[in-house]
Amino acid sequence: MINQNSQTILNVKNLHANTDGTEILKGINLTVKSGEIHAIMGLNGSGKSTFAKVLAGHPDYTVTQGNVLFEQQDLLAMNSEERAQAGIFLAFQYPIEIPGVANNQFLRLAYNTVQSKRGNEELDPLEFDDFVREKMKLLEMNPDFLDRSVNEGFSGGEKKRNEILQMALLEPKLGILDETDSGLDIDALKIVAKGVNHLSNKDNAMIMITHYQRLLDHIVPDYVHVMESGRIIKTGGKELALELEKHGYDWLHSQQQNNAGVSA
Repeated sequence: MINQNSQTILNVKNLHANTDGTEILKGINLTVKSGEIHAIMGLNGSGKSTFAKVLAGHPDYTVTQGNVLFEQQDLLAMNSEERAQAGIFLAFQYPIEIPGVANNQFLRLAYNTVQSKRGNEELDPLEFDDFVREKMKLLEMNPDFLDRSVNEGFSGGEKKRNEILQMALLEPKLGILDETDSGLDIDALKIVAKGVNHLSNKDNAMIMITHYQRLLDHIVPDYVHVMESGRIIKTGGKELALELEKHGYDWLHSQQQNNAGVSA
């Protein structure tokens, strides 16, 4: 539900970005306010994941035009670490494995780094162990995962739950979920969705990138945006995702052509 007293968390204007000289984003405009959940949909190659990575500060992408304000700060002037500390969180479509790095050590370092930036007290290993185990209950995760290397040998669903666990610990202002539903069976999807819904509140915001309506059955968006060729070409409510699920993207093109004909 949209908060009438919401504050603007993210303001993207005319964002252009490329990689290896190829322009991917060609003028993105998007405003996200506190308490809102935005879904971004579109076919493969439309620029959805690129948009997520550009917001997070991925070094493979170069912004060539436009500006992005995050809580009135120039997001593009920050490196990826500064963005994370400021409250940007990206849950990856394909979480990587980090052999030799224990999950509990990784999570505690991330948590304490953010807490230090916010001026809060850090947790020692014993304090953090109690804290993280409580968070793991939300995602129905076995505490044994704390002693394993980060994502090593995890199933697809376990990796995605570990991503949402990170988000639960870091409490970002803006959570960006890049196809978090990809590769999940229905039970894992419900658990991940329950975690995201639990973490969503009036003071933060979420951007969900997805191909499928099924995620939006469990995490109901306030806005649905359709991307194509590096631009947002259509914005609507949750009903837009249902129409896309029913009719496909060709329906959207036909509708736009009909509207253009009426305007002419």
